[in-house]
Amino acid sequence: MPRTIGVIGGSGLYEMEGLGDLERVRLETPFGEPSDAYVVGTLTPSSGTPPLGAARLAFLPRHGRGHRLLPSEINYRANIFGMKQLGVEWLVSLSAVGSMREDVAPGDLVVVDQFFDRTVGRASTFFGEGIAAHVGFADPVCAELAGVVAESARAAGARVHEGGTYLCMEGPQFSTRAESRIYRSWGVDVIGMTNLTEAKLAREAEICYATVALVTDYDCWHASEEAVSVEAVVATLRKNADMAKRVVREAAARIPAERRCACPEALRGAIMTDRAAIPPEAAERLRLIAGKYLSQ
Repeated sequence: MPRTIGVIGGSGLYEMEGLGDLERVRLETPFGEPSDAYVVGTLTPSSGTPPLGAARLAFLPRHGRGHRLLPSEINYRANIFGMKQLGVEWLVSLSAVGSMREDVAPGDLVVVDQFFDRTVGRASTFFGEGIAAHVGFADPVCAELAGVVAESARAAGARVHEGGTYLCMEGPQFSTRAESRIYRSWGVDVIGMTNLTEAKLAREAEICYATVALVTDYDCWHASEEAVSVEAVVATLRKNADMAKRVVREAAARIPAERRCACPEALRGAIMTDRAAIPPEAAERLRLIAGKYLSQ
């Protein structure tokens, strides 16, 4: 059975050389429809890579094909639940971000290890409606996967910053100059609109998660740069597209067959509700996520 690796990002990554047996898979989840169909295929590592064999990849454009969904409109629960349905154990998220540091330039990659939440009202848990759980989130990304991704990005030729804090804002507007300056004073490294919510849900789903933050601009704090614009972001994203594909290829060749981190048991001890008090419909809704704990 090949390793199953999920990738969330922009559309087009499934056009990667060496990715075969492609199929588009539409899924239904207890939390509604994912952003789009998943593109599932098999990637055979190129010669010279570690001999881990083929990997099964599942790609999902988080904003939908054609970039139809705002960050606040994305059904994050359905997206991550769908990855779980497809058997994904490792999830790599590619995300456009603004830089909050002079030395982190547009075109650089940041493999973040922390998040700061500035979103409001997003559905960021699978629990509730009869089941209460509190999962540990002090270290919100899988250190093992993040290390592999950073190594893969360097092998792909990227300028990589390993570690850093991703401030997740609500959007869809970019920051005001006042906000940008205050965020910088907090010591954050990059700013984006999506990945924290994914990280929370991946932890609850016991999926290893890591972010590759693709820097597109300096946000609007940088006095010598023009204020961030969609045109500037898109131009840098296009340049980053080929690099993102190379990073995914390298990561697929390095991600191990077995997980030795704590992610596969992230929910152990997290469910507080008396099992006898859990409504049957809630237990069924979360059977894929927490079934092994609900019977204890």
